[in-house]
Amino acid sequence: QEHLAESGGGSVQTGGSLTLSCTVSEWLFTRPLLAWFRRPDPKKLREGVAAIDTRSGLITYAESAQGRFTLSKDSAKRTLNLQMNNLKPEDTGIYYCAAAQYYTAYTFMDGRYTHWGQGIQVTVSS
Repeated sequence: QEHLAESGGGSVQTGGSLTLSCTVSEWLFTRPLLAWFRRPDPKKLREGVAAIDTRSGLITYAESAQGRFTLSKDSAKRTLNLQMNNLKPEDTGIYYCAAAQYYTAYTFMDGRYTHWGQGIQVTVSS
């Protein structure tokens, strides 16, 4: 069965670092887009953080993640990793790993992603 499973969340202080990892099933790992989203507030929509076009290797970051987060893909382990440095309280939220069954140019439109992990909590305290 296709799945994505996040790990590595937790609580850190401002300026700290965390690495999130998403274990992806074999078929999903070959889908055209893999991405991390987050929901900072239960009342708000999910927002894109970083995504990779698996066909070209092109990585796209949200403006809020630029310069602080690094997305990487480990093909041997079938994981999608998000290294987060210099974390801020506004990075707090539930982080989701996602895969798009079909390619879309709308990289951070969550409706275009067909498979989602359960989500994992990241809390950054000031």
